[in-house]
Amino acid sequence: MSGSAVQVKDVSVVLGGYYHALKHVSVDIPAGKVVGFIGPSGAGKTTLIRSIVGRQRLSSGSITIDGLPAGSAKLRSQMSYMTQEASVYNDLTVQENLQYFATMFGIPSKEVSEAVSSILRTVDMADHARQLVDKLSGGQKQRVSLAIALIGYPKLMVLDEPTVGLDPVLREQLWRLFRELTAKGTTLIISSHVMDEAERCDDLLLIRNGELLAHGSPKALCEQTSTSSVEDSFLKLVGVKE
Repeated sequence: MSGSAVQVKDVSVVLGGYYHALKHVSVDIPAGKVVGFIGPSGAGKTTLIRSIVGRQRLSSGSITIDGLPAGSAKLRSQMSYMTQEASVYNDLTVQENLQYFATMFGIPSKEVSEAVSSILRTVDMADHARQLVDKLSGGQKQRVSLAIALIGYPKLMVLDEPTVGLDPVLREQLWRLFRELTAKGTTLIISSHVMDEAERCDDLLLIRNGELLAHGSPKALCEQTSTSSVEDSFLKLVGVKE
């Protein structure tokens, strides 16, 4: 897959009539890549993500995905969104959660069981299939949320802080999965405030105070700022590091 998956044109978002969460952001997000939205908490990453998935009203500008306006009904089967909060039902088992969402997604009833089993294996939760979500750890709930986002294997996956609270081994497993997905043509947008994860991305948007500071590959950003890491590059761009 080549070209742009998402086109963001001069987008601004004002919250509460005064807070400028995004300020004239314009960027083309490449298809078939792991694209990182990197910046400190409160930078505007989640607002931009919500705008892309059609859950945030824009004050100005436009966002299109495959030529369709963000939030269009036709995009629902082509993209998924994993929020920071676990999007699961605590009073259902892991398997029941996935069966419910698979049915809502429109997977034929005769295919639901195999689809759910496959996804549970993918996120290493097959052994917990019959466990109530309420009894899971935070990291396990995070994996169930990711499993739900994987239903139907959409072309675009938008994941807000997907690795928060996960141990290093599981983080490594998830990044291996992300690579497998992009190899098959999926575009992943992943937000994080952890700079070491930025090094794993193909493409980066550095965001601060609602503004897009820079856009490019980790290598390109380091070359642009004459630094040796994305963290140093970010600090130099915000004027903290000379």
